[in-house]
Amino acid sequence: METKISKIGVFTSGGDAPGMNAAIRAVVRASIYYKKEVFGIMQGYDGMIAGEIVKLGARSVGNIIQRGGTILKSARSQEFRTKEGRKKAFDNIKRSGIDALVAIGGDGTFAGLNVFFEEFGIPSVCIPGTIDNDLAGTDYTIGFDTATNTAVEAIDKIRDTAISHNRLFFIEVMGRNSGYIAINSGIAGGAVATIIPEDTMTLEELFSKLDEGEQSKRKSNLIVVAEGSKIGGAFDLAKKFSERNNYFDIKVTILGHLQRGGTPTYFDRVLASKMGVAAVEGLIQGKNKAMIGIRNNQIVFNDFETIMGSKHLIDDESLRIAKILSI
Repeated sequence: METKISKIGVFTSGGDAPGMNAAIRAVVRASIYYKKEVFGIMQGYDGMIAGEIVKLGARSVGNIIQRGGTILKSARSQEFRTKEGRKKAFDNIKRSGIDALVAIGGDGTFAGLNVFFEEFGIPSVCIPGTIDNDLAGTDYTIGFDTATNTAVEAIDKIRDTAISHNRLFFIEVMGRNSGYIAINSGIAGGAVATIIPEDTMTLEELFSKLDEGEQSKRKSNLIVVAEGSKIGGAFDLAKKFSERNNYFDIKVTILGHLQRGGTPTYFDRVLASKMGVAAVEGLIQGKNKAMIGIRNNQIVFNDFETIMGSKHLIDDESLRIAKILSI
């Protein structure tokens, strides 16, 4: 059953992710296709509070599908955490005539929108845009594929100098609470070991693996470390290992925000496009308080209640494969 929605607002919030522009484009063009007006809310929740709301047309989102970042900008809003801030946001939304929202972001974005709905009841759908791929209810989030490909490309280049100089590299990738980028780039990049927040590898186990590599004359040693590793970041691990052994020339590379930028892969563009269209169609069909996901290559809608407080866990098979191939 179709609902009487006439004006849809779309915004991005939290950390940017490659493919967000493709999602914005899809939301805008799907809205126009279904004869709905669409508005872009700048700077996430901060822009909602400040009233930075602009009407968008099909040409407003031309030539952005290949661009990283987000044309709507993004921010983490402290004021939106307050009831007074959310009331300002609601007043601006109503003043613009917006009667439904599409949010593109991660778990913090969804948590904010959930509270906003509970207080003011504006129909809302979320699109998962985060490079961490850590949201429950979806096999992939927008930006994860691009970020992982960026990490793998960097690892491949670092391997060249590692082989040339018998160097041991500790390569730190993003993943404060999730090891998805690390485990996948570690497998694809041929890492000797991958250190992630979800795993229980100890320092002694890591050092033992490196000792074995020295004895077997391994030509290059690359350790991929998620920034949220429980046994230390790349610099910390490099320091601890150098205090214990001196047979490697030890180097550290922090990929950092390099992983957030760049042209989104075809996969992220298509995923974002599918999710953007689904968000608009879902709102029209009466979907609400839902996050779009993709499971077994099918678009699904997840109730907020089923995903809030949950995580997309790394499967044991990936951990098993990584350990087998690191000998």
